[in-house]
Amino acid sequence: MNGLFSDEIHLNLPDSDIIYYPNFMDQEEADGYFNVLRKETPWQQDDITVFGKTYAQPRLTALYGNNGKPYSYSNLIMKPYAFTAELLGVKKKVEKITNLTFTTCLLNLYRNGQDSNGWHADNEKELGENPIIASVTLGQERFFHLKHRENKSLKKKILLKHGSLLIMKGSTQKHWLHQIPKTAKDVDERINLTFRIVI
Repeated sequence: MNGLFSDEIHLNLPDSDIIYYPNFMDQEEADGYFNVLRKETPWQQDDITVFGKTYAQPRLTALYGNNGKPYSYSNLIMKPYAFTAELLGVKKKVEKITNLTFTTCLLNLYRNGQDSNGWHADNEKELGENPIIASVTLGQERFFHLKHRENKSLKKKILLKHGSLLIMKGSTQKHWLHQIPKTAKDVDERINLTFRIVI
């Protein structure tokens, strides 16, 4: 690869295939996408059920797709909106790097440091055997934590920058959990676009 994408970083963790592109977009392009998506996305806050307890999800979400298929997690079923021109623009850019065609994008809006995403794997059955997740960060950089399911000593923390792309593929979701933890720091809003293939 050349240009901006020559700085791909392979995390080289056991039982995984994770690549980080810190400069997937330049600042001007990332700023533009953030501003439009923040303003025009129909953000919603759903109740989710985890380990038998129901509570308001600590972030806002929206689902987009091109095959009409819903996506479900934590006893929540989301139905997709049709892709917007902006999301198609990001999707095309992601697909150029991955050589894949994604059907669906789950957007997350982290409004402040108290918005978070707890330990989980993106292993829902509608994502298939070895799910591929392509995650674009816009806005506030936040730490992304990984931990191995079996070997508790295997952990990794990476700061996801504005305009960056993180790709998780292979057996990553089988063997690793990930989270965006809360932070006590005074942080700005972050939008996260997670592209998936829902079958």
